[in-house]
Amino acid sequence: MSDVNELYQEVILDHYKRPRNFRRLEEANRKAEGHNPLCGDEITVYLQLDGDVIKDISFEGAGCAISKASASMMTGALKGKTKAEAKLLFDKFHKMVTGHREQSSDPIGLGKLEVFCGVSEFPVRVKCASLAWHTLNAAMDGRPETVTTE
Repeated sequence: MSDVNELYQEVILDHYKRPRNFRRLEEANRKAEGHNPLCGDEITVYLQLDGDVIKDISFEGAGCAISKASASMMTGALKGKTKAEAKLLFDKFHKMVTGHREQSSDPIGLGKLEVFCGVSEFPVRVKCASLAWHTLNAAMDGRPETVTTE
């Protein structure tokens, strides 16, 4: 295994074992639930929006290492971003994990989220990595129903 792959695995395991922003957000004014029946992942994403800005974001739930780490890193990457920036980051992330990545001169890069680039090699894991992101979109759009990735 390459040094880069080992580093990526370490980062994912760290966020799985010690997830950031893992809590109920009492001040949330939006929330949505997500479920991945193939893996058993379940998540609730909480948002505190101030206009179009994500003032705070958190999540609760249980799932595999990829799902929980993705939610943890997503919440860290999105605090302070606008809804438009969050949707752009979702699009880039989704393209990366599905293997449809495009090079772009867009100023918003994936940064640490690049650790999920290998997910595209394991199609069954794409739903694990993207569950939190689809749930985020539902919360931003004001759709509190359960999002299911199938």
